Amino acid sequence: MKLPAIKGFDEEAFYKYLKNTGWLMFGKILSLIVGLAIARYLGPASFGDLSFAVALVGITGAIGALGLDTFIIREIINEPSKKDEILGTSLWMRLATNALLIPVTLIIYLTYHHLSAQPGTTLTLYVALLACTSLFQSFNIIDAYFQSQVKSKYVVHVQNICLVISSIIKIGILILKLPLLYIVLALFFDALILAIGLMIIYQRKGGNITKWTFSKQRAISLLKKSFPLILSAVMVSIYMKIDAIMLKTVGSVAVGIYSAAAKISEAWYFIPVAIVTSVFPALINARKTDMQRYQKRLMNLYDLLVYISLPVALFISVFANQLIHLIYADKYEGAGIMLSIHIWSGLFVFLGSASSQYLLAEGYTKIAFYRTLTGAVINILLNVWLIPKYAGTGASVATLIACFVSCFYILLIPKTRKQGIMMLKSLFLVSLFQKIVKR
Repeated sequence: MKLPAIKGFDEEAFYKYLKNTGWLMFGKILSLIVGLAIARYLGPASFGDLSFAVALVGITGAIGALGLDTFIIREIINEPSKKDEILGTSLWMRLATNALLIPVTLIIYLTYHHLSAQPGTTLTLYVALLACTSLFQSFNIIDAYFQSQVKSKYVVHVQNICLVISSIIKIGILILKLPLLYIVLALFFDALILAIGLMIIYQRKGGNITKWTFSKQRAISLLKKSFPLILSAVMVSIYMKIDAIMLKTVGSVAVGIYSAAAKISEAWYFIPVAIVTSVFPALINARKTDMQRYQKRLMNLYDLLVYISLPVALFISVFANQLIHLIYADKYEGAGIMLSIHIWSGLFVFLGSASSQYLLAEGYTKIAFYRTLTGAVINILLNVWLIPKYAGTGASVATLIACFVSCFYILLIPKTRKQGIMMLKSLFLVSLFQKIVKR
């Protein structure tokens, strides 16, 4: 599969780092199909409960990742002889943090349950089970290792195998018409088999987990570097997931309808993550050797992400109602308008993913934190105002505005303003028009 020819686009460099995207897309599309089938099967109330639990665990789980993934990649690239120390230290840091977060997550939920006076004895069990999956996700550091070696295809293959197994199990649950608890158990099983799969592929490709070591000095160093990203990741999770939690005060049905729309809207978010993750090593290398080429690659990246996200947003916003009825039949009335608004958030999520890598490459981790903090605060404040009046539609508007503000926050900072202007040029297709005129 070859990338489309775009004048001025550094095809050779991008093709080298994007050749595995097809396999990743297969996995994500399969996951999306199964996820939509689950939403249709459960209906708004039960799907709302599941979405609430997943959102809550997602926010606390962002802490457990410790913002280490990109730093692991950079550390291994810079010190390949220390990979066992880097991986071992990162794993133990994550395991310890995630173990502590399980009771913390339950305390947060029980406090929220008490304050909101929402019934949820069974929901407590769902939250507990899903919170435990973060322990298994600690082994995602193996993914970061393979990214540093530009060998992500091995991880993608493992993910797809696990996904196929998981999908078969979930489809069986739907066919047998089992209750929500079994779907939660299936999600627990997903995380477990993926952790096992990552360990197996690491061992088979010449690694040896038994050689991993823990270094207190390395741990302190990693924490100092990643601390702003930990806070940033939590802020990202908050402004992407807080809607479902705050909507719970309106009721599980409201959460379910909104989440059904958001699931379709956010189905494309793996694309910028895959692209940006793939090209990050190329950006780092270009920055070391050729700043002009580095800036050109960033501009090409912004353009590419807009070329992908803009047509999708236009199409889905026009046909939102038809898509909701096609996918969910008549179970999620009112989700169409939410989808037509929420889908535009993706445009800013795409650009934000790319500019995040720029901020990391330049060492502007504090700016990354402040912009996501700004987005999170705006989203929460808008939700407080809009959800009581407009429920899920208000939450969609809040998310869109928060994503826009978070994306272009860098325009407010003099030393990052140039990148913000580059993103605006991509957003308004200036580069495309310039290329057309030159022809």
